[in-house]
Amino acid sequence: MAQVLEFKLPDLGEGLTEAEIVRWLVEVGDVVAVDQPVVEVETAKAMVDIPCPYAGVVTARFGEEGTELPVGAPLLTVAVGAPAAGGPAAGPREGTAGGAAGSAATSGGTTEGSGNVLVGYGTSEAPSRRRRVRPAAPVRPQAAGPAPATAPTGPDRTGARNGNHEGPVPVISPLVRRLAREHGLDLRELHGSGPDGLILRADVEYALRAASVQERAAKAPAVTPAPAPPAHAKAAPEGIRTPLKGIRGAVADKLSRSRREIPDATCWVDADATELMRARAAMNAAGGPKISLLALLARICTAALARFPELNSMVDMEAREIVQLDHVHLGFAAQTERGLVVPVVRDAHARDAESLTAEFARLTEAARAGTLTPAELTGGTFTLNNYGVFGVDGSTPIINHPEAAMLGVGRIIPKPWVHEGELAVRQVVELSLTFDHRVCDGGTAGGFLRYVADCVEQPAVLLRTL
Repeated sequence: MAQVLEFKLPDLGEGLTEAEIVRWLVEVGDVVAVDQPVVEVETAKAMVDIPCPYAGVVTARFGEEGTELPVGAPLLTVAVGAPAAGGPAAGPREGTAGGAAGSAATSGGTTEGSGNVLVGYGTSEAPSRRRRVRPAAPVRPQAAGPAPATAPTGPDRTGARNGNHEGPVPVISPLVRRLAREHGLDLRELHGSGPDGLILRADVEYALRAASVQERAAKAPAVTPAPAPPAHAKAAPEGIRTPLKGIRGAVADKLSRSRREIPDATCWVDADATELMRARAAMNAAGGPKISLLALLARICTAALARFPELNSMVDMEAREIVQLDHVHLGFAAQTERGLVVPVVRDAHARDAESLTAEFARLTEAARAGTLTPAELTGGTFTLNNYGVFGVDGSTPIINHPEAAMLGVGRIIPKPWVHEGELAVRQVVELSLTFDHRVCDGGTAGGFLRYVADCVEQPAVLLRTL
């Protein structure tokens, strides 16, 4: 007899709590295999394909394309079919959700709860790099049917006590446990609405809202109802409204936080890039992989950060300390159809121009395709912003929080320039450095920018640090 198993939106890691359905990859009635991608979702970090942990026939889908779902919400149901003649029944593979309680953990992930719920997707690794963990004691999935007498039959959020039983309270993900802890909520006071009493994020949010309403009602004095607004009251402005969600919403939140918290300042300088352009042309004429201009600028950045490490830092306001980092993870701004993203080149200080060129190309293509993983969009320590590709000379960008600085590069164009005492036409670029004034003063920032300009004007200066 077939079992109908429910697959919920898993914990996607990196602090993500919801995702938007972009495209369904299966239809109701389709046969799916274990680990087959079934839906493409967009989070605040990237586009992600979600694989199904069951093998069987899709019986239902929950949510249309464009719908935003919280972690733990149902995605689809799968009928795990009856066995073929002489063969085993199609079902969840051992080590996947449904085959064992909490067996969907990945490296860095956490599993909690029981039954057929996938409750861990990895908190630090991309989905493509996840690994399955074999549980110590497998638990067989329960057949679809009436709920046990001891389990709640529907959403029970009345706040009745679960009792002082021993062991951890089962929750859908570590995010739910953290949410309760941050608001001082005792999870043992809740009855979960998930399978076998599993506590979902919605249960915790409901309890917090109920407590807030009760607190306001206890404090609020009796008041008369407010009069209705006059008929000529100003209406909301008309126009095209675009929700701030997904990647665009995450960028808006991050830029707003940067502007609130970081006292930034900007300095800039014009530089003669003629010799840098000649050096690049000579490299590419010598054969081998072509070297990009962005890679050469990145190499200059890492050399400058080695001389001025104060700018490869971040500020820990809770500890009131400046944290100087010993590695350079270089972010670069990339404009895509879904908005601005900042992919990160790991250990840029240890890469040569060829390696940087290849990594910039790979990440740029992934950004345009929308396939960057959360790990490829986080952890940057310094950002290089080449806004010259938009045909502009200068800018005062907003620092990519929690970094301490960003180098901006304008377009490189022919301009009149005094070269060796005579007026000449040279390839000139405007460089700008926006920095966090808490980590250094103008002398350090000016020294960094001047060194970058010197390397642009005389690439041989880099030989001292190679």
